[in-house]
Amino acid sequence: MLIPASSTEYLHIPVTLPAGVDSSATPVRVALVSHRANPADSEWHDAAWSGSDARILIGPGTSLALAAGDYRVWINLDPPGSEDVVRKAGILTIT
Repeated sequence: MLIPASSTEYLHIPVTLPAGVDSSATPVRVALVSHRANPADSEWHDAAWSGSDARILIGPGTSLALAAGDYRVWINLDPPGSEDVVRKAGILTIT
């Protein structure tokens, strides 16, 4: 995905939840990092559900005002039970 640094908008991340898991009972977090390592605890941000997508507001005036560059998009789902799912969801380019 390509977004200008001057744009404030929701970043939507498609998510396929495990069968029988309700998104309203599943907290979701997103990390946008410019490094190749796994995100540190401080790099995770609470996100919200929009249908089957996780979404988070990015851009000027938000806690995620990103400078130009490439960012790895990570998602963390914590469904009820013992699972705590962490996955790299893609690359975001800010111009």
